[in-house]
Amino acid sequence: RGTGLANFLAALQLGVTDFDASVGGLGGCPYAPGATGNVATEELVHMVEDMGVDTGVDLEAMIDVAAQAERLVGRKLPSQVLRAGPRTRTVS
Repeated sequence: RGTGLANFLAALQLGVTDFDASVGGLGGCPYAPGATGNVATEELVHMVEDMGVDTGVDLEAMIDVAAQAERLVGRKLPSQVLRAGPRTRTVS
């Protein structure tokens, strides 16, 4: 449904500090076609870094890992950051 990032942001604003995500957005249910998976870790990192929070995560390395995961599973993963790259790569 595409509400994962919005839910993450709302929870963050309410003080939640622990979140669950997966590289590339891997997940979902193989028995429920079209079921959404997980929020991509690189999307969460990208969002909070863009908000000025230093996560200590190497986003470029995380994107590389997501690309490797995509090759390993043999299908396109839902991560938009994997497709577009971080904002610093796309906007000068």
